Amino acid sequence: MARTSSDGTPLPSRFRYPRSLRSPLAVVGCVIVVIWLLIAVFAPLLSPADPILNTPNRLAPPSGDHLLGTDTLGRDVLSRVLYGSRVSIPLSLLLVVMSVTLGSVLGAIAGYFGKIVDEVIMRITDLVFTFPTIILAMVIAAVLGPSLQNAVVAMLIVTWPAYARVMRSLVISLRTREYVLADRLLGFSAWRILGVDITPNVLGSIVVLATLDVGTSILLLSGLSYLGLGAVPPTAEWGSMIAVGTQNMDQWWIAVFPGLAILSIVLAVNFIGDSLRDALDPQTAGSMRAA
Repeated sequence: MARTSSDGTPLPSRFRYPRSLRSPLAVVGCVIVVIWLLIAVFAPLLSPADPILNTPNRLAPPSGDHLLGTDTLGRDVLSRVLYGSRVSIPLSLLLVVMSVTLGSVLGAIAGYFGKIVDEVIMRITDLVFTFPTIILAMVIAAVLGPSLQNAVVAMLIVTWPAYARVMRSLVISLRTREYVLADRLLGFSAWRILGVDITPNVLGSIVVLATLDVGTSILLLSGLSYLGLGAVPPTAEWGSMIAVGTQNMDQWWIAVFPGLAILSIVLAVNFIGDSLRDALDPQTAGSMRAA
């Protein structure tokens, strides 16, 4: 029911976020993500020491001098965890953006034009899907050589097909709708129809998938660095820090704290992604409102 003032004048409706986006998990996820984004931006101001500075105080446990201890080269673990956020988070976001762009464009083209174009693009995606994601990424990264840039390229090659398949199926379901057929009869170009008529109707599903994939990208990037195929020393990166920690199991702090950093950001992103999925899924959102 519309709100009115005391004299009966209608008041503007108050915008309310969907209930799923106001859930405790969504709020916690947003808070954690914002905190990590602020840490990534202000890491030079927050870090107590140079993250790549070697010191004689090696393998020191957490103390007042080093809140999270030091590693095998005497580098401050807290500083490296903070600086690691400047590597893992931006690169993962960049990877998701590139995967969404490449996969969505190819999937939309395959779904709209069909025939030989669809066959070629879908057979390429099937070829990528025949290999386990992490194994194929490892092989590509090993061939290209260990570096963060090559790790991102390897991950892009193995992640875009998922978006292509989703976009293709969504476009196929929409290309026979009345408003799309009407624009085709009016002579509008395929690119105009894809950009104006179809894209807004599939954007929600793609955004949800992309949000959930941010956490997966962080895990993949950390996994490649853990195996020596990503970050090159002395770069502060969470996966490579865990790899050093596994070689020194008695010094638990070296691996535990970067592991907790990965756990927190991945869980937070998944909380947000699940909430977005509930908000953009009419059936789920309807059941929540009825509860």
